[in-house]
Amino acid sequence: MEFGGLVLLVVFLVLLVLRVPISFSIGFATLVTMLLSMDAMPAVTTLAQRMANGLNSFALLAIPFFVLSGVIMGQGGIARRLIDFAMAYIGMLPGGLALVNVVSCALFGGISGSAVATTSAIGSFMIPEMERKGYDRNFSTAVTTAAATTGMVIPPSNILIVFAIASGGVSISALFVAGYLPGLLVAFSLMLVCATFAKVRGYPVMAALPFKEVIRRTGAAMPALFMVVLVMGGIISGLFTATEAGAIAVVYSLALAMGVYRQIRWSELSAVLLKTAEVTAIVMMLIAVSSAMSWILAYENIPQLITQALLGISDNPIILLLIINLMLLFIGAFMDTTPAVLIFTPILLPVAESLGMSPLHFGIMLVMNLSIGLCSPPVGSVLFVGCSVGKASIARVIPPLLPLYMAMFVALMIVTYVPAVSEWLPTITGLYQ
Repeated sequence: MEFGGLVLLVVFLVLLVLRVPISFSIGFATLVTMLLSMDAMPAVTTLAQRMANGLNSFALLAIPFFVLSGVIMGQGGIARRLIDFAMAYIGMLPGGLALVNVVSCALFGGISGSAVATTSAIGSFMIPEMERKGYDRNFSTAVTTAAATTGMVIPPSNILIVFAIASGGVSISALFVAGYLPGLLVAFSLMLVCATFAKVRGYPVMAALPFKEVIRRTGAAMPALFMVVLVMGGIISGLFTATEAGAIAVVYSLALAMGVYRQIRWSELSAVLLKTAEVTAIVMMLIAVSSAMSWILAYENIPQLITQALLGISDNPIILLLIINLMLLFIGAFMDTTPAVLIFTPILLPVAESLGMSPLHFGIMLVMNLSIGLCSPPVGSVLFVGCSVGKASIARVIPPLLPLYMAMFVALMIVTYVPAVSEWLPTITGLYQ
C-alpha cells in the first residue's frame, strides 16, 4: 500500500478508536491524506468539491422519500396487522410463533426498509408474546434480531440505493428486484433453524384459527401489503422510477397511517418529519464525505493495489470470493452499513468484476454480508436494539444466535456462488441485461 493510503487508514482507525463520529473520521482522514500531495487551500477546495459532487445525484432523492415512508409505516399500526396476518397462516406450524416472527420481520422490513425499525416494531410485540407461550426470551430476541436484517435486502432498501450511488451506475430498480430472492432465501433459512430449534426444545404448537378470523386478518393487512405491489409493480412496469416510487410510497403510507389505520394524528406529523430529517442528514453527510474518500482512494491507486494483492493470493474465483466474504463479514462487525458500502464498494467492486461478477450480483452479496454484521457484536446496531427491546443481555443472546448466523452464512454462500439467485428476476423483468 502506498504511503498516502497507509496514512488514510491509520488516521481513520485512530479517530474511530477515539470515538469520533464516523462521518468526521472519514472527512478528516481524507483531508489529511490530501494535504500530503497538495497545498492546504487546494486540498480544502477539492474536499468541498468532491463532497458536493457526491450529493449531486437525482437518485439520492429516493432516500428521504423511503426514509419518510418507513418512519410513517413504523408508527402507523402496520406491524401488528402484519403479525396477525402471518399468524393466521403459519402460526399452527411447529415453532409457529418463531416462524411468525421471521415472516413478520421480512414483511415489515420490506415495507419500512429499516432493520432497526423492524426490530423495535416487531420485537416489542413478538418477544413478550413468545415468552408468554413458553419460548425462551433469549431465543426470541435472537430470532427477531436475525430476521430484522432481511429488510436490508428486500426492497425498498435504502442501503441498496446507497450502493447504486457508490457503484456509479447500477440501476436502483434492478437492485430492488434483485433483492427479493436473496432476502426470501435468508428468511427461509432462518425459518428452518427456528422450526428445528422449536421441535428439539418442545415448544408448543398453536391451534389453527377459524376461517373467518383468517379472512378478517388478511383483509386488515391487505392495505399495507398492497404498498409492495404499488411500489415494485410501478417500477417493474416502467410507470415510474425508483425515486418517483419513493414519493408515491410517502403519499400512500401517509394515507394508510392517518386515514385507514388512524394511528398517526396531524399533531404527530412534525415529529415524524423531524425524525426523517435527522436520519436523512446523517446518511447524506456520510455519502458526501465518503465520496471524497473514494476520490482520494482512486488518486492513490488503492483499488488497483488491492486488486493486484488479492489476485496474487490465488487465481481461483471460489477462494477469492470466500476471502472477500470473510473480509466483509469482519468489516460488518465493526462498521455500520452505509459507510461500509460507500468506502468498500469502490475498493472491492473492481476485484469482483475481474472475477467475472456483475456489479448487480456484487451489490447484493455486499449488502447481505453487512446485514449479518448488523446483528453481530461488537458494533451491531440491530443486536443492541434487539437486546434492549427483549430486555436480554448480549452474552445470553449470542448462543441461540449462532445457528441463525450459520443459516444466514449458508444463504450468503448460495447467493455468492449462484449468480442466478440475484440476477434472474431483474433479467426476466427486463431491468437488467
